Amino acid sequence: MARIPRCRPRHRGNPGRRRWIYPSLRVGRIPDESHSGLVPLLVLPGTPAVTTWRIPFNRVGLGGREFEYISQAVRNGFVAGNGPFCISCERELERITGSPHALLTSSCTHALEMCAYLLNLEPGDEVIVPSFTFVSTALAFASRRAKIVFADIRPDTLNIDERHVEELVTSRTRAIVAVHYGGIGCEMDRLEEIARRSGAVVIEDAAHGLFGRYRGRGLGSIAPLATLSFHETKNITCGEGGALLVNDERFLERAHILRDKGTNRSKFLKGQVDKYTWVDTGSSYLLSDILAAFLSAQFEASLDIQRRREAIWRRYSEGLSDWAGRNGVRFQSVPDHCSPAWHLFAMVMPDTAARDALISHLASHGILAVFHYQPLNLSRMGVTYGGRPGQCPVSESIATGLLRLPFFSSMTDGEQEDVIRAVAGFGV
Repeated sequence: MARIPRCRPRHRGNPGRRRWIYPSLRVGRIPDESHSGLVPLLVLPGTPAVTTWRIPFNRVGLGGREFEYISQAVRNGFVAGNGPFCISCERELERITGSPHALLTSSCTHALEMCAYLLNLEPGDEVIVPSFTFVSTALAFASRRAKIVFADIRPDTLNIDERHVEELVTSRTRAIVAVHYGGIGCEMDRLEEIARRSGAVVIEDAAHGLFGRYRGRGLGSIAPLATLSFHETKNITCGEGGALLVNDERFLERAHILRDKGTNRSKFLKGQVDKYTWVDTGSSYLLSDILAAFLSAQFEASLDIQRRREAIWRRYSEGLSDWAGRNGVRFQSVPDHCSPAWHLFAMVMPDTAARDALISHLASHGILAVFHYQPLNLSRMGVTYGGRPGQCPVSESIATGLLRLPFFSSMTDGEQEDVIRAVAGFGV
């Protein structure tokens, strides 16, 4: 593993102003997942060790007023959860998604945990999740001792396969989690129909999905419950953060209680009770107003961010389509009834050897490309829930060949042309 560079504060002239200096990195630039020393698993064994990348996989972009708003939050004297910036962001999320109720949380994982609480899951209750997803999709429900049931994905959209879901539903199925991979919508109409027949609840894991649409409806506004992520790799970020979208009124009051340590404090703040107390289970899921201040500035720039991301996505698709056809490479499909969130650009190589060779080829040009999820049914924890090889063949196949190219809103045309040129110079 490459050594993680130590950072030290340096002040010049004014001890009240500090800049973090990282040896071997540009002054003032904070390392992120673009640096192999900080996220070594993203780099293949044998890839030349580098501290910086000429073109990283991700670079956090600023909307312009992040630091101004953080300073304003501090001056306001309200930096805890559910402050003015939090409330402003929640209203903006409702406007963007069409969801009637948005509740900011400290992460998408925590929003998923709230979903598990809201369903009153008991040991043995079954929750169907795609095997090809981030671990939080399963962990949130496993933590409530639910039985995790792994569903395969479609080979075209890379989303949960609604046909496999139908085969997996039993009398114990309580929830079906639809992960909108890459910000492309799952087949929500079909999943909702399956859920209605079985008495289950569909939950949208829209960690990739903000700004995406399915049949004209915002991703996150369709199922009774949905979750969002504002992790640093997402289109809109505050470093760490998330949201729960409540589209079914029966869950709303309890969601507020769960988010605020199991208390009815939200009613107290609205003047509905003269004091608040412990009334239910829950945890501390509120997002700090400092992070919400950062997020507010991101929302202000979201139109430009999304326009830029769409342009980058389309340029990759158009610039590499001929190369992909010659080399047996597939892109993630976008159904006509879906509008993507433009979250990532994924390519499926013919096999692991080709994928790893392309990653190494790009690394030799100073470009960081990465693979993605390993199927949860094959993970050590997944095996304890009955996971086994061959259970989700499409997921297992996709995981061996999928590769993601650098994708961030501050990517310049020149940087993207360099990536396209480097990829086009590689032959499978």
